[in-house]
Amino acid sequence: MDLTSPWLPPSEDESRTPRSSPTARSAMRCVRLLLGCASAAELLGTVLAEGPSWITGEGSALYLVDSAGMLRLTASHGLPDWAHERYSLVDPASELPAAMALRLRRPYLLSPERTSVDYPNRNAGMGTGMVALITLPMIVDERPIGVLALALAHRGTVPRRDLDVLETLGDACAHRLAHLLDSARAGARPAGTARPAGDTAAGAGGDPAAGLAHPLLSLAVRSAGHGAFERDLVTGETYWDATAYRVVDRPVPPEGAPATAPDLDRLVHPEDLPEVQAALAEALATGGPYRIEYRVPRRGGGAIRIEETGEVMLDVHRRPVRIAGLLADLDRARAPEEEPPPGAAGGGPKAVGARSALLLALTRALSRAVTVRDVTTAVTDVARPAFGAASIVLDLVDEGRLLPVSHTVYGGPRRTELTRLADLSEGVMQHSLARSSPLFSEPGPARRSGGGPLTPASWAVLPLVASGRQVGSCLITFSTERTFGREDRTLYSAFAGILAQSLERARLYDIHHHRATELQRAMLPRTLPRLPGLASAARYLPSTEGMQIGGDWYDLLRLPDGRIGLVIGDVQGHNAEATAVMGQLRSGLRAYATDGHDPAATLARTSRLLSELDTDLFATCLYLTLDPADGSLRAARAGHPSPVRIAADAKAVELDLPGGPPLGVDPGMPYQLAVGHLAVGETLLVYTDGLVEDREEDYDESVQRMLGGLELWARQTGPVGLGPTAALDRLADLLTLNVTERRSRPDDVALLLLHRSSPVP
Repeated sequence: MDLTSPWLPPSEDESRTPRSSPTARSAMRCVRLLLGCASAAELLGTVLAEGPSWITGEGSALYLVDSAGMLRLTASHGLPDWAHERYSLVDPASELPAAMALRLRRPYLLSPERTSVDYPNRNAGMGTGMVALITLPMIVDERPIGVLALALAHRGTVPRRDLDVLETLGDACAHRLAHLLDSARAGARPAGTARPAGDTAAGAGGDPAAGLAHPLLSLAVRSAGHGAFERDLVTGETYWDATAYRVVDRPVPPEGAPATAPDLDRLVHPEDLPEVQAALAEALATGGPYRIEYRVPRRGGGAIRIEETGEVMLDVHRRPVRIAGLLADLDRARAPEEEPPPGAAGGGPKAVGARSALLLALTRALSRAVTVRDVTTAVTDVARPAFGAASIVLDLVDEGRLLPVSHTVYGGPRRTELTRLADLSEGVMQHSLARSSPLFSEPGPARRSGGGPLTPASWAVLPLVASGRQVGSCLITFSTERTFGREDRTLYSAFAGILAQSLERARLYDIHHHRATELQRAMLPRTLPRLPGLASAARYLPSTEGMQIGGDWYDLLRLPDGRIGLVIGDVQGHNAEATAVMGQLRSGLRAYATDGHDPAATLARTSRLLSELDTDLFATCLYLTLDPADGSLRAARAGHPSPVRIAADAKAVELDLPGGPPLGVDPGMPYQLAVGHLAVGETLLVYTDGLVEDREEDYDESVQRMLGGLELWARQTGPVGLGPTAALDRLADLLTLNVTERRSRPDDVALLLLHRSSPVP
């Protein structure tokens, strides 16, 4: 495979059958899911969540051609604010990537060299230089629909087969969008196609009356008397169209006034409110379509039976970000003189049972939370919208003090607001916790501090106590005044108990994880030795599964004969036993190496040591020595990935080292000693397989992408710039960039870089 130019076609042997098993994701499955999507936001989210794992997600966008022929940003993920501001509307005649793809009617690929300067905005900040960007035109029967822009994890060559997959996904999106657009009439758009997946679409939300100014539904739906709504769960903003107000017998706001929805507790019949909250909590926890029936009191008496049908849309991290749907009057078909059906104006679900259902839904959402951050995310994503709250602030007891934790979950424009609210509420939250009893509807903490835009109309403060121990305090604020009846107070008190138990369990997990991580790091070198004529850098990332500790280790040794020893190893498993075995192996190998044994003999002795330990675990290991005077290398390998050499001409190749069995598998098996040379200006990389191994990608392809990225880095940095330790640290960060962006990390990651900058006498 020719990696000297990242845009050459793949060589013939690239088409060989992958040696790994088929991945969980597949292009065919993704296409099937795309053909069932109901919005542009869902299409982009499906591509990122179900498409190949080398589509990174960060910096991806979907543009649609508007009525004026311009490309309008419709859905996005991970785009910076400057991109939303400057490129929300793209002229197809411009030189921007989206315009080029649509004008050329073929995929337009930007190499990592070009994305490294954040093309087309060179002053926006430093780019990674190790990702590619592709813009795919969406065209159906010569009709331009839009452009799909995706960031790729390819750090070198983008193989032809990957381009074919991308074009297939782009075509599927194009045909589905064409169908959705054709279904809209009289200039209407399908619900959900004008807001981003997880981000704020440029132009959306700038006018608070946008929900009235722009029709949300087709002519057929509007003529049926259905109202439409959408709600941004991140900002809390809700937009209704004019028909929605008429359906619930509420006055339509005048033109130019905010088209915001009435609060849930003021809209829904009091007897039906708990059931609606419970159903909403379930929908928020799982995502996808939902259907709720409830009553809305008429202004002149009686009630309207409403059917709400909508969909909770999730971002690529499976967090709810938006709701869109329809409101229908179930009694609309009745003649005015007809009597309402039995039960239409009274009765309704049992409030007690509905409140129990709400608590059960909240309990299920919190039971899936593992860390404190997971708990606060569940409170933000599920509890806050289900209660109809404006905000929720959580404080945890830490060494006798209350410290806010939840406001960091929101991020973005709400962070400053919630930080200030947390500061203002500290006193009343301390008071509630000291009394160990909830506080309801007293003058808000912000009001006591002089009022302002954060002054809540109503609020509740809940002390969080688990097993007789004070865990924290919870502040729930509401934008409108409300009365907390006896049933409401009981509900919130029960929620406080569930939340306290979840927080206590999550905090214990966080403490355990912190201690496990500290144990793991204590087994590794705190610093690398400073060596004349050499620069070095290392990284270790624990697994995110199991106990989050494992057996990966590295070492950089000063040997008695003046040589330098490089060690990298990986003990099977991710538990305390693997860490303990790793510590024993590291000490044993260091002892054998400093006794003067060559790498082959050192591995043979370490293998016998492992076989004599009381464990069934095995380990892979690579040990090589470098003479800093002449650059001579001696190495041996025990089932471990081969080291990589980055030459002065920027070529990155795996060293051809004969390998033996993993340590402990066959203690009588000798290891072969290989010799080589590391010239001045060259760099060595040794690593564990967690750096490149991905369950959703072929192992060989992952290695080739890493090699391509190393070559790209070397070409950009140059042999001189690669030498300093700061440059190696930057390279180590880039090598682990893809790993840190994965949804989960099933294996530990360790790497060690060594650069020879000058000969040493």
